[in-house]
Amino acid sequence: MAGLSIWHVLIFAIVVILLFGTSKLKNLGKDVGGAVKDFKKSIQDDDIPSNQPRNIDAQVKNDETSMKS
Repeated sequence: MAGLSIWHVLIFAIVVILLFGTSKLKNLGKDVGGAVKDFKKSIQDDDIPSNQPRNIDAQVKNDETSMKS
């Protein structure tokens, strides 16, 4: 069977803890969690007013037409 058993996962976890230490892994977890939180927040933020186009192509066309007049 090619799957991972509990022993493989346990040995891998022990090796990772021995290599990096618990404090570095704790900081890495905080950094990854903060990055995910910021990413979700940036997706949910709706800073574009409803009368403005959402995609770049529409914004460029809007800017070009406003410059011509």
